[in-house]
Amino acid sequence: MNTPGCLLPAPVEALYSDHHSWLKGWLHRRLGNAEHAADLAHDTFVRLLATERMPATLNEPRAFLTTLAQHLVSNHWRREKLEKAYLEALRHVPEQTAWSPEDRAIVLETLFELDRLLDGLPPIVRQAFLLSQLDGQKHAQVAEALAISVPTVKRYIVKALQRCYFADLSFTG
Repeated sequence: MNTPGCLLPAPVEALYSDHHSWLKGWLHRRLGNAEHAADLAHDTFVRLLATERMPATLNEPRAFLTTLAQHLVSNHWRREKLEKAYLEALRHVPEQTAWSPEDRAIVLETLFELDRLLDGLPPIVRQAFLLSQLDGQKHAQVAEALAISVPTVKRYIVKALQRCYFADLSFTG
């Protein structure tokens, strides 16, 4: 039962008070960074608050939290890898054409969102889409690079575009 003035649902509040410190330590061991661990522990509980599928009782609460947190850790590593690649690419841009810090941040957030939207598609579909849309390759060039037919390239690009276009309808967060 929630106490007056408490904003957390009782099951999440109990999980938080019983396991937050443990989860933060678990994340710290995996990430090697206390600040990132604290952020991801926080995000784990935020995700719990946002879910409608929170079980009424948990036999293994740490296993449950670990599973949620592991997804966030994977996303963290993927974002970090993407950011490093982006920053490396920016190093090769001539200084006179360099973007402002604000523009860089917007592009990086757009790349993170695109990565999130394409997550779950087969790698070859993502690759065909990215070669076409980001590298500007023609369908025939993509087909040759991936050793697939042009009609298959077109199907893959449509599939990725549909994922991006209909994201608001099919993804909750």
